[in-house]
Amino acid sequence: MTGAPRSTERAAQNYVGGEWRDPAGDDEQAVVNSATGERVGVTPFSDAGDVDEAVARADEAFADWSARPVEERIQPLFELKRLLEAHQDDVAETLVREHGKTFDEAMGELRRGIENVEVACGIPSMLQAGHLPNAAPGIDETAVRQPLGVFTAITPFNFPGMIPLWFLPYAVATGNAFVLKPSERTPFTARKLFELIDEAGFPDGVVQLVNGGPDTVNALLVHGDVVGASFVGSTPVAKHVYETAASHGKRVQAQGGAKNHVVVSDSADLDFAAEQTVSSAFANSGQRCLANPVAVVHDDVYEEFADRVVSKADALAVGDGLDADTEMGPLVTADHEATVREYVETGVEEGATLLLDGRERDDDLPDEGYYLAPSVFGDVEPDMTVAREEIFGPVLALVRADDFGDALETLNRSEYGNAASLFTERGGEARRFRHEAEAGNLGVNVGTAAPMAFFHFGGRNDSFFGDLHAQGDDMIRFYTDETVYIERWPGE
Repeated sequence: MTGAPRSTERAAQNYVGGEWRDPAGDDEQAVVNSATGERVGVTPFSDAGDVDEAVARADEAFADWSARPVEERIQPLFELKRLLEAHQDDVAETLVREHGKTFDEAMGELRRGIENVEVACGIPSMLQAGHLPNAAPGIDETAVRQPLGVFTAITPFNFPGMIPLWFLPYAVATGNAFVLKPSERTPFTARKLFELIDEAGFPDGVVQLVNGGPDTVNALLVHGDVVGASFVGSTPVAKHVYETAASHGKRVQAQGGAKNHVVVSDSADLDFAAEQTVSSAFANSGQRCLANPVAVVHDDVYEEFADRVVSKADALAVGDGLDADTEMGPLVTADHEATVREYVETGVEEGATLLLDGRERDDDLPDEGYYLAPSVFGDVEPDMTVAREEIFGPVLALVRADDFGDALETLNRSEYGNAASLFTERGGEARRFRHEAEAGNLGVNVGTAAPMAFFHFGGRNDSFFGDLHAQGDDMIRFYTDETVYIERWPGE
């Protein structure tokens, strides 16, 4: 290992060329346990020289790695899967300490990440692009997928164990080299992942880790030897990543924000729908792009549904994610807690009915940390702030609908298009929902429309910028170019 932390405080390090190195930049950000407010370390930022070195080492590794047999390239992924499963508890505990979600949520997140490693182990079949003998007289034609070079991914704080694994396994299995820039708020989960990656046996330089802030991101996006970039985060930053990377000739997929809707039909099982809605809206303290923070409810069942939702939300145990009884943890920072509280006040000022005020439980929550219990608004109009803007916190808005068509219209008015769910007992409504709901991930009688790793992660409108999504077959197309090989042997 080269270098030493710049202070006695635990400091995040880069992983470059198979070695741990200190970032050379002047800036840094504190890493805080959001459950206690305790500072647990620091993320030093990489400068342009750190980025240049990481990309150069990745580019050098790409030449050999891309030429290796595909069966050889997936062997470290099999080992990585084994190591992730063997150390899942340890990684999850680190994740909870620097993020705040519950331990069970962290374990579930890592399980989703491991599923992507599993799928990437099937690259030998997924890379096959097709062959047609006698495509023309005396001519055979074959499509061949080839890796492109060095890719990067900029990943967020809210799923620091899963989202890097949306990208990394597919990038390296297809023969590319990869540079991860994790969130500066959650660097030690990335460290845990890369310790296992180091142990899994990837050749030096194939997989790199670079810590930093916005300048580090921009240095990666404009670097001449980076051929593509992936991003998950807020919509404004997703737009910046997309525009910057695309203007420099790179492939790019940028997952943005969301304001997802649940539609509750008058035929729905209301207790089940309420249970699933509460789970979706308040899991991870609402800090996820698949949360459903708006429920559009048929007027005939609105009152009963609202009563059930308020009862279930009020019963959630809020506290430190490492406590076994905790069902919802804190928000990620003090600033974000303050922002979410401002949204609650805005909802009141705009005339929504505050059916459950999470602020009233402040006296029952830990004195330290960034806690806010669930809040539920009733009689929300679709044009109100709490119905339109991404809050990224434990706030649920209930909207009345005259009928199913009215509910669909409300859903489709959103500028986002990440996900939506419908609770119904009518097949006709489900079919109409499938065809008319304008979102990339749809669920029927499913609280959170989270696709399995072998399907792509959809997103539309201001929730996604690009052509090819994360996970599944889209990743094969994103990380490779298809060459068509046309062959003729005259005289034979």
